Amino acid sequence: MCLVSDSFISLLAPWLCFTWYFIRFTNFKVFHLRRVSNLATDQKVLQIITRCESHKWQEMYKHPRQEIEAYSLPPVGKLRYVPVNNSRKRYCMLEPSSSSSPDSTVLVSNNNNNSTHEEDTSASCVTDDFNDKIKELETAMMGPDSLDSALYYNDSFVSTPCQVTNSWRSTLEAVSRRDLRADLVSCAKAMSENDLMMANSMMEKLRLMVSVSGEPIQRLGAYLLEGLVAQLASSGSSIYKSLNRCPEPASNELLSYMHILYEVCPYFKFGYMSANGAIAEAMKNENRVHIIDFQIGQGSQWVTLIQAFAERPGGPPWIRITGIDDMASAYARGGGLSIVGNRLARLAKKFNVPFEFNSVSVSVSVAEVKHNNLGVRTGEALAVNFAFVLHHMPDESVSTENHRDRLLRMVKGLSPKVVTLVEQESNTNTAAFFPRFMETMDYYDAMFESIDVTLPRNHKQRINVEQHCLARDVVNIIACEGADRVERHELLGKWRSRFGMAGFTSYPLSPLVNSTIKRLLSNYSDKYRLEERDGALYLGWMKRDLVASCAWK
Repeated sequence: MCLVSDSFISLLAPWLCFTWYFIRFTNFKVFHLRRVSNLATDQKVLQIITRCESHKWQEMYKHPRQEIEAYSLPPVGKLRYVPVNNSRKRYCMLEPSSSSSPDSTVLVSNNNNNSTHEEDTSASCVTDDFNDKIKELETAMMGPDSLDSALYYNDSFVSTPCQVTNSWRSTLEAVSRRDLRADLVSCAKAMSENDLMMANSMMEKLRLMVSVSGEPIQRLGAYLLEGLVAQLASSGSSIYKSLNRCPEPASNELLSYMHILYEVCPYFKFGYMSANGAIAEAMKNENRVHIIDFQIGQGSQWVTLIQAFAERPGGPPWIRITGIDDMASAYARGGGLSIVGNRLARLAKKFNVPFEFNSVSVSVSVAEVKHNNLGVRTGEALAVNFAFVLHHMPDESVSTENHRDRLLRMVKGLSPKVVTLVEQESNTNTAAFFPRFMETMDYYDAMFESIDVTLPRNHKQRINVEQHCLARDVVNIIACEGADRVERHELLGKWRSRFGMAGFTSYPLSPLVNSTIKRLLSNYSDKYRLEERDGALYLGWMKRDLVASCAWK
């Protein structure tokens, strides 16, 4: 055993004390710096979240589609941990490249209960309550565990760019849809309450949010905003005609846009097929058939009916079609109804169907149709077709003459064997401005979403299709009043009442019509739904009815 003298201890003691204090002081500085570093980092995290929440992603809307990814997604690089009090919860931040700005930092989260990496929780000065608040903000912005599958980590790791991109795009688009819809409603509400200052303020905000090349609600929002601006300026009629300086396309281009819409959406095919089914059923034993079409358009509805009559047992009947023209269809085809008549005549000749065509060049919307225009003859079984046309007729809310009901009474006086009705299932005729706006937004939002499923957003003609085939209707409903508002839709319940007062009774559709349309819808998205109620067929997109079809006698 080695003995140490008292004198040696007395000499060594000061050095031992100095060494002990030095070690304590050094550990304290390291500990203090670590606490300060964690606090600063956690404060930075909170600032990022607070800034995102308070701004509500407004910067995103300056260029809704073109720059959304550039704003929200910086160049992907290494991820580093920011420790918090719970070792199972980590915040990771993408380290921006030298060219990126501090505002391009992206906040993400990851949970992993099986992580073998240990955090020194004793060094953290963040309380459990603070962690809970951070987690609540993260959940509110990102959704629970919305990016878990996008991150794989151990001591050092990198993210999967595609997964991070998709998740952030979904988050930002959800925020965009929610805010844009709410702001459109707020603007329309302000206008209905004559709060012009608020309405103008909201319009300035909406201009930064809408886009004809964005999400369905952004595209529809652009046209709803057109209508709101025109309504506020009391220039609805002129805006409707020009759609805010949009040039009228050439006739062949407009015809191609109409054809694209006809192909990508089943609404028109549904209406034409259901009406043709009712006519074919009613005329199955007739030898001479006269069909009056109050808006013949391009005559495409009658192609399939002529083919069906050609295959009828016992031979086809003699068919005469009286077509009533409208200005839009005449412009699109680049000529009069003789173009339609010649086309149908060639088709009938090909299928050996006796055929005659009679044209009536009047405008239904101004109620110029008279009994002597229709050329009704004795010995012919008469069918009358109202496909997407009666809502253009002014009713008692526009004129005391009530041309809508007058036309129905006139048709009833012709003693038709069947009358077919196809109309949009929407209530915009007599509704006041604000409920009319809400109904229009709800109806066309479903229609634009259905187009988005079938027609790719990068399709070069999609904007033209929506602008020239749908936007004009939207603007007219929102912006115009009185006789200038020609898009006056009613629900089927109201049409039932009108037909009943004119003396008609319901003509049930054949079950064969239902099954035929179901086969048609099998070629489209499964979000379309077909429903039969009270002798009528309804075609809808998800939960929204869009088109109704029925028959009368």
